[in-house]
Amino acid sequence: MAWVEGETVIRRPVEEVFDYVADERHEPAYNPRMARSAKVTDGPVGVGTRFEAHMATRPRPMRMVSELTAFERPHRLELRTTSAFAEVSGRMTFDAVDGGTRMRWSWQLHPHGALRLAGPALGWVGRRQEAAIWAGLKELLESGQPSRP
Repeated sequence: MAWVEGETVIRRPVEEVFDYVADERHEPAYNPRMARSAKVTDGPVGVGTRFEAHMATRPRPMRMVSELTAFERPHRLELRTTSAFAEVSGRMTFDAVDGGTRMRWSWQLHPHGALRLAGPALGWVGRRQEAAIWAGLKELLESGQPSRP
């Protein structure tokens, strides 16, 4: 098991940041490793909403399924993501701060198979990857040009 935690401040209103992040269909716009993401449940985004995403990995794309397990707009999201390699669970919080939104994330990684032996290294890699993903979100939202799913 490994933990991945971090935070960033995005110069946009908390409701905007929360809504954009909660709808995982937006993620390919700011995460270059995500090839596509689709909402696979009916209704509005909320508790129980599931998304299927495909990460651009080699030798073939990796399928992931995420489910929102808590949804308290605009302050807290919890989710569980499963893939062939790991299960990830955790939370994101969104707090209004002077000039924008402080977004924090905390993920618990449970690798499958031989990857279980790489726990500490996975934490290090995960922290770097998450920081890069959320830096992409920050850049996109602060540009004023967010995409639609």
